Amino acid sequence: MAPRKQQEIFDATLRLVAEKGYDGLTVEGVAERSGVNKTTIYRWWPSKAALLGAALVEADVLGFEAPDTGSLRGDLVALVAGVRRLLTEPPSASVAVAALGAAVRHPELDVRPFFADRFAREREIFDRAVRRGELKESVDPMLVLDLLAGAVWMRAVFRGLPVPDDFPAEAVSALLDGI
Repeated sequence: MAPRKQQEIFDATLRLVAEKGYDGLTVEGVAERSGVNKTTIYRWWPSKAALLGAALVEADVLGFEAPDTGSLRGDLVALVAGVRRLLTEPPSASVAVAALGAAVRHPELDVRPFFADRFAREREIFDRAVRRGELKESVDPMLVLDLLAGAVWMRAVFRGLPVPDDFPAEAVSALLDGI
C-alpha cells in the first residue's frame, strides 16, 4: 500500500476514534472517510483493534522524535513538554485520550506496541545521559518516564486541570532535584 494512502487511512481512523470513541470506530467509517474500499483495509488489518493499534504507532499526528538538547534535564523537560502537547492540544489530545483510554475497557486493543515504540525512542535520552556522566547506569529509564508522563496524564486527563507552560520544568526539577 502506498505510504500516502496508508496515512490517510490512519488519519481517518484516529479522527473517528477521537470523534466517536472506540465503540463508534468502524472499518466501514474509516473506509468512507479515507476513500478506500473496506476489503482493502481488512486485507491489511484484520480488525478495528489491529487498525487502531497500527495507527497509534504509524500515524503522523502522533509522530514522535526524542529530543536532544545536550543535557538530561533539557531532554526531559522537552519530553514532558511533548507529552503535555500530546494530551492538551488538538488534534492529538482527543485522539490520545480516546484511543489509549479505550484500551482499558477493550483488551483486544493492544497499545503495548505504541508504548514500546515510544520507549525505544526515548531510551536514547538516557543512554546519552549515561555516556555524558549525568546519570548512573542503574537508573531505570522506564520508571523516570512513568513518573514524568504519569504526572501529565494525571493532571490533564484524570483531574481535568490545566497543565501550565512551566509544568514540564517543574516536574523534571521535582524528580531530578528531589522535593
